[in-house]
Amino acid sequence: MKNAVSAYKAVSATIIATVTLHHEHTHFTTATNSLPSSSMPLFSSILSKTATTRSLLMSSSRSPKTRLRGVVFDMDGTLTVPAIDFAAMYRAVLGEHEYNRIKSQNPSGIDILHEIENWTPQKQRKAFETIADYERQGLDRLQIMPGAAELCGLLDSKNIRRGLITRNVKSAVDLFHERFGITFSPALSREFRPYKPDPAPLLHICSVWDVLPNEVIMVGDSLKDDVACGKRAGAFTCLLDETGRYDSPKYADVEHKPDFKVTSLAEVYSILEVNFDLSP
Repeated sequence: MKNAVSAYKAVSATIIATVTLHHEHTHFTTATNSLPSSSMPLFSSILSKTATTRSLLMSSSRSPKTRLRGVVFDMDGTLTVPAIDFAAMYRAVLGEHEYNRIKSQNPSGIDILHEIENWTPQKQRKAFETIADYERQGLDRLQIMPGAAELCGLLDSKNIRRGLITRNVKSAVDLFHERFGITFSPALSREFRPYKPDPAPLLHICSVWDVLPNEVIMVGDSLKDDVACGKRAGAFTCLLDETGRYDSPKYADVEHKPDFKVTSLAEVYSILEVNFDLSP
């Protein structure tokens, strides 16, 4: 019995020392050979408990980060400097009274495309002409957002895919690609239905990339469109809020809140680096 106890103590010491030194690659062959056969059940129990303890210690000391496989961007106000006066556009389409009524009921913002989708064809055609006119004016002033090119370069260095979802038209996306020499694929405009905040465009991109939504982050400047689209799809979300307007108490109770919030695109890569596994 004394021999068994001595062997047990020796094996315990060997297990502790070996686990400390080798973690996942522990070797017990020499230790087990020194045990009497009658002590093997006891040794098996100790081995099982030691493995469990090791597993708990390792998991508590390093929580694995989520692997990031793709970043999907909004375009207007995110990849480009805000150039469209959306409030003026909405007033021109809806009229002042209707604009104020709808705005008071929707603290996150007005979904103009949703508001007009059930209008008569004639009225809807006129609304789209007004929207297109404002969008054309925006294209004349199109500028890339500071930090956008650098962020895309860093993502490329990690082989992280870049996609785009916008409620603007395809011609605006084509102009962006051509003017700034940065391409996104897939790049979905409002010709893709249903458009955001429906999760369909983001889920489509995930399908094309063959990744899960929780391996993707949506970056945009709109709570009602970008954050809602990302959260509904099951993706991470990052809100770009340059002016701090979403700090207002009126946005405190919105349904979908971002996982991260930045004031510039220059901050996005640091957010990704700290919170995700960016391994190529």
